[in-house]
Amino acid sequence: MKVYNNIKDYRSLKESFLTIGTFDGVHIGHQAIIKKLVKSAHSSNSNAVVLTFFPHPRSVIQDKKSLSLIDSMKEKEKLLQQLNVDVLIIHPFTLDFSNLSAKKFTQDILVNTLKVSKLFIGYDHRFGKNRTASVSDLISYGKTFGFNVEVIPAQDIDAISVSSTKIRNAISSGDIKTVSEYLGRNFVLEGVVIHDQGLGSKLGFPTANIKVTAEYKILPKKGVYWVSMKWMGEKYFGMLNYGIRPTVSSKKTTIEVHFFNFNKNIYNETIKISFHTKIRDEKKFNSLESLKSQLLLDKKLCHELENNK
Repeated sequence: MKVYNNIKDYRSLKESFLTIGTFDGVHIGHQAIIKKLVKSAHSSNSNAVVLTFFPHPRSVIQDKKSLSLIDSMKEKEKLLQQLNVDVLIIHPFTLDFSNLSAKKFTQDILVNTLKVSKLFIGYDHRFGKNRTASVSDLISYGKTFGFNVEVIPAQDIDAISVSSTKIRNAISSGDIKTVSEYLGRNFVLEGVVIHDQGLGSKLGFPTANIKVTAEYKILPKKGVYWVSMKWMGEKYFGMLNYGIRPTVSSKKTTIEVHFFNFNKNIYNETIKISFHTKIRDEKKFNSLESLKSQLLLDKKLCHELENNK
């Protein structure tokens, strides 16, 4: 898959079969569109092209600087590559770009620059300045400028009303089961292993403390989770705590993972953590011994989940 960071950088002699969107999470609804795009493009010897934007349009238009995203751009790239997309264009989203009229966007971007032959779009897609243009407008422009539009109906995209917003809400509430169902995969966090106070080792639960790589990445509800990672081709399960460690009166928010049967030195390494289940909320204990007793129970539950998966 070729990746371009600006629409203007894209050059191809082939016609483009194209879809457009932010595709945050690349959830099962997004996948329905992209799989149709790829299948149709490859059967016509055309490029399957995904046009997406960064930063997220809502963070620019609505000035929502705190908008957190399900995937980092690096993660999104990998997911789209796995779906056999040929070309990914990540165009900078600015206020000037948002002010393009629907007709100018269609003529200058879709037709003249991307050479669109067929456009795949969800039934509820809106575009152009203030998102005033609809799918019917796109179909009309297609007739004018000579490209086809395939509208993906509601029943193919969101039979269970899946949306990126619902997934973000589920992550924020710790509903990992729903997140996994909507994404069609595990929610992941990627980060660098950093040094910390070493409290976990003193309790007999050495932890890898994680600094998340993408600052805009959404984080789950504070609590304890059953998680896993792949390291050197092997899968290791563990339990992750995200919170402020109230038992030791800490005010610093940390992400720390205790991996079972794992004793490698991974400081400064980047690891990817997959979330499986939320075990419990974060809680303040009366003593470190009480905390240790609870950690033993958490570990036992994680092993039971692993054995029953």
